[in-house]
Amino acid sequence: MAIRAALPLVAVIAICGCARPTVTANQPVTVPVAVRTEPYATARACSGAFVEHRLPFATGLRVRDISGYLGNGAGVAAGDLDHDGRLDLVFASIDGPAMVLHNNGDLDFTPHELDAQFTRDVKMVDIDGDGWLDVVFTDRPGAVIAYHNHAGTLERMTLPGVDGLAYSTAWGDLNGDGRLDLVTASYDTELRKRGVATDVLAARAGVFLYTNTSAGFVAQRLSDHADGLSIALLDLNNDGATDIWVGNDFLGRDAVWLNSSTGWQPTEPFKRMSESTMSIDWADIDNSGTQALFTTDMNPAKRDPHTLAAWLPMMTKTDQTRAGDPQISANMLQVWSSGAWVDAAPQRGIDATGWSWAGRFADLDRDGFQDLYVVNGMIAKDLFGHLPDSELVEENTVLRNTGHGTFIAAPEWKLGSTLSGRGMLPVDLDNDGDPDLVVNNMRGPATLFENQLCGGAGLTVSLRWRGSANTQAIGARASLRTSVGLLTRDVRASGGYLSGDAPLMLFGMPEKATLQTLTILWPDGAQSVIDAPPANVNLEVTR
Repeated sequence: MAIRAALPLVAVIAICGCARPTVTANQPVTVPVAVRTEPYATARACSGAFVEHRLPFATGLRVRDISGYLGNGAGVAAGDLDHDGRLDLVFASIDGPAMVLHNNGDLDFTPHELDAQFTRDVKMVDIDGDGWLDVVFTDRPGAVIAYHNHAGTLERMTLPGVDGLAYSTAWGDLNGDGRLDLVTASYDTELRKRGVATDVLAARAGVFLYTNTSAGFVAQRLSDHADGLSIALLDLNNDGATDIWVGNDFLGRDAVWLNSSTGWQPTEPFKRMSESTMSIDWADIDNSGTQALFTTDMNPAKRDPHTLAAWLPMMTKTDQTRAGDPQISANMLQVWSSGAWVDAAPQRGIDATGWSWAGRFADLDRDGFQDLYVVNGMIAKDLFGHLPDSELVEENTVLRNTGHGTFIAAPEWKLGSTLSGRGMLPVDLDNDGDPDLVVNNMRGPATLFENQLCGGAGLTVSLRWRGSANTQAIGARASLRTSVGLLTRDVRASGGYLSGDAPLMLFGMPEKATLQTLTILWPDGAQSVIDAPPANVNLEVTR
């Protein structure tokens, strides 16, 4: 393994609408990095499937009759809170205290309640740049609740200037100053139903960008209304800047703002979009170097009489299709083709997965191609009162990537849980290099699905950026060139539905693949190249 000087810093042409500009080279920038490796832990077992473990946390059990938007559930976040090398979990709860599950190793967890009550969204992110992951929630009234991590101990903190009503959140350095900024979106329909005053909504609802400064957060209101179930921060037009995409529920279209030199420019880059966008994810699903964008929605996976009978009353109540509306009630897979985003979900076999919440890509079998897992189900007396316990019971869906960016069902992986999942994350909790899956269920225990597929080789990359307030290099991208193709990943603080990813990147690849180079594009545009990185290790790269 050798470390080379950085590749050139990129320069870009001006953006226009949803076009994807070309990137041109400028002067090279040298970025020294230090590399530390730690071999993967030995897999506990290789059964060829996932094994379900019930975790010591549950939400939704304290409410007898779940109706309205209570059934939307809550999220889960992952990160190493105590710097012991193991990823911990934090669960939000819609009917009680939030919970930290400290990872003791060997998939054993110690629960610790927090005083935050009735929470929805949860993220782990280093807000103040001290090197420790803080924890941030939204609660059902719409407040943002934060905990500062004092060397492994969580204590309540305030975020000065953050006052908008929030349901979903996302974090990223949106202005390039090294600090992590916050984007929030409210869920206006629920707030109105809960009786929040019109003047309060007029002043505090919508989409807010909070720029993180030394004096606190400075608010900019991008929209005065939202039903934002998910927020994605990603580069939609390939100009090197991070854009904002809010996935809205109901008939409100998804909202997108491009990050330009003249400010935040609203745009509509998609010819079709999900009607009720529950979650957003993105990945290079065919190893072509181009990201595909995936959104989940409500669309029955089966069309048999039993399924349609369960869905029909709800569909009759909520059918509000309008002529000329680009929204349809289906999952979307936006792929870049002939200068535009085109929905390819039906052709790729992923447009209908049920009443779908979190949908996430991950290379579950470590064959070099990213698979897809979607959690399903709904509990609501006003929608499904005709069903036992007012619950639409559906199996979660796992789809294996065939190697060409198309997907087929993989029931043999035993991931068809019916516990009504909401927030979900792919995350390696036993340090063996393959992604396990964690789900925050409604009216049942949270579940950990231990990955015992024992597929090909792997490489886990975590970044440390000394001297920057963005200590985990949120927004960085990595390209792993191998003998079987180019694999790309990015570092995120947000993920899917109301949840927060661990700040690391998991690569899988066939067993006999040779690793050639790992190229890291840091959030400021500088690059580092590591020659011949080893396989089957946790690789920590420090700038």
